[in-house]
Amino acid sequence: MRSLERLLRPKSIAVIGGGTWCRNVIGECRKAGFDGALWPVHPSRDEIGGVKALRSVEDLPSAPDAVFVGVNRNATIDVVGILARLGAGGAICFASGFSEATRELSDGADLQAALVDAAGDMPILGPNCYGFLNALDGAALWPDQHGLTPVSRGVAIIAQSSNIALNLTMQTRGLPIAYLMTAGNQAQTGLSVIGNALLDDDRVTAIGLYIEGLDDLAAFQAFARRAHALGKPVVALKIGRSEASQAATVSHTASLAGSTAGSDALFRRLGIARVGSLPALLETLKLMHVAGPLASANIASMSCSGGEASLIADTAVGRDVTFPPLTAPQRTALAEALGPRVALANPLDYHTYIWGDEAAMSRCYTAMMQGDISLGLVILDIPRQDRCAADAWLMVFDAVEAAQKATGKQMAILSSLPELMPEAIATDLMSRGIVPLCGFDEALTSIEAAALLGKPLSPAPVHLPGTVSNPRRLEEMEAKALLQRYGLRIPASRSAGTPEAAARAAEKIGFPVVLKGMGIAHKTEAGAVVLNLASACEVHRAADTMPANGFLIEQMISGTLVELLVGIVRDPAHGYVLTLAAGGTLTELLEDSASLIVPVDEPDILRALESLRIGRVLKGYRGQPACDESAIVAAVLAVQDLALGAPVEEVEINPLLCGRDFAIAADALVRLGGN
Repeated sequence: MRSLERLLRPKSIAVIGGGTWCRNVIGECRKAGFDGALWPVHPSRDEIGGVKALRSVEDLPSAPDAVFVGVNRNATIDVVGILARLGAGGAICFASGFSEATRELSDGADLQAALVDAAGDMPILGPNCYGFLNALDGAALWPDQHGLTPVSRGVAIIAQSSNIALNLTMQTRGLPIAYLMTAGNQAQTGLSVIGNALLDDDRVTAIGLYIEGLDDLAAFQAFARRAHALGKPVVALKIGRSEASQAATVSHTASLAGSTAGSDALFRRLGIARVGSLPALLETLKLMHVAGPLASANIASMSCSGGEASLIADTAVGRDVTFPPLTAPQRTALAEALGPRVALANPLDYHTYIWGDEAAMSRCYTAMMQGDISLGLVILDIPRQDRCAADAWLMVFDAVEAAQKATGKQMAILSSLPELMPEAIATDLMSRGIVPLCGFDEALTSIEAAALLGKPLSPAPVHLPGTVSNPRRLEEMEAKALLQRYGLRIPASRSAGTPEAAARAAEKIGFPVVLKGMGIAHKTEAGAVVLNLASACEVHRAADTMPANGFLIEQMISGTLVELLVGIVRDPAHGYVLTLAAGGTLTELLEDSASLIVPVDEPDILRALESLRIGRVLKGYRGQPACDESAIVAAVLAVQDLALGAPVEEVEINPLLCGRDFAIAADALVRLGGN
């Protein structure tokens, strides 16, 4: 792995080019307090940004640690080649027109390959990349203005969008950003390598990712596991769909596993918290910076308003956060602090009787933090300080700090709106070890994420899917026979080429039977499935009208209590994605599914089944018998064994018929590669 040490923490910086962007790099380095050597390079200008310019790259006094290459795409390749031969520490490739523009420029991919070849062992970021900001050491290889200020420690953010990265620097939430990195096309150096380099800096407390696509699954897994081992939480905002999920549309599984299901499952597996918005990313990183992962999502909420207490309770509905009921000792201590006129509950509306009484507020907060609580929220909106006096509000900070010290429990001040948590106040709170959170929704998202990050990591590595060449869809009978070899139970069956042969086959199996048309992926939608046929005549008549050239006749399974979908899709970006869902005709209607990353074990499968809405039916709902969960687990593991043991593109059992003592595959779809 190429070392990024010199590039990220340079003692000397060269800037190649003379446009506005290059002048800005010089200016931003000066503004950030960079005290190393600055070497602008331009063939005809005497100075750039007030610094004397050199005529060519060869005129550099020594090999620079970091270089901003701000010339056109063709010249970029030449410059990078020279820098590599000089032994430079690394380069930012600002130019666009490479692989990101292959639709517009036919040579884009070839130029990107030439750029990587020219770089050799020298690290490069980009192309099509703004560069990075190091607010710890004052290095700003950045061609635009930004909002970062010097910090002594903080979070690192890696973004695949330079404009998103720029916007994040303008946040006023008090989040200390130590590094702001952009990855561009990830032609040579992807976010996993960048992330690993940032983990080496002890001043980095957590890492945030804005991801459009993973660079390399194996490298990303190694980065995530190393971050977890070092105790540095990783929070990700992932957008878009993987290319594999967009292309794989034969089965219901591919549809269910598309969009964000694969990345969600991968991030859970690797102990990465996924959030859905930029504000949530910033708030979660803030919580990680101050407090780190939480042991649980058990929280206490305190406010002097019934409206705020109700709003936080409503916002928590449907989330994995809990307001534990008050214990007897809590009630006693709260009654002593608040008097008899306050209804005691969690969330707590402590009214305004103790407003302005710092000691009483401290006793109230301390009492609420007793018991099994991981985080205490004190809801407080700071008045506009340009129009109002805020002294009474600021007194709350001292009371919260005292309660935090008295209990050893993490506390946070939560504002309902970002505008009501001024940046200077947020910074002051963090210096006290108190988390300043902005917005109820984002705060609860950050708490969910922090509790997820507090869970132990699965020791089993993600199975890395290999290449599957020329996948073909097996006929159902062939697919079932293959799955049966891996331990899956299937109905008794026979194939037939004519209605007459189908009728004879049914008699040999025994009635009732199911008749299916062969060569059709979604048989129900095509009218190619007829159930519960009770005689040879019914089979012949049904086959005669079915739009198929061949037939599959199967034993009709009775006693089914629940139908499930079990499927696996090969997603090169995220691994093999296992999907469990309500099956049969309910798959699209209920949209009730759970996705996991292979390999899984029995506890993983049981937890996923329990998370489904239909999971209650599996256990016996309203007096109905329960399904045989051990048989269901065995069926899922059989499907997994096939995916691990053969070049599978996708496999789906839908429905898996589940009864009191069986789990039998009624339908199977397998796409298998030729290798």
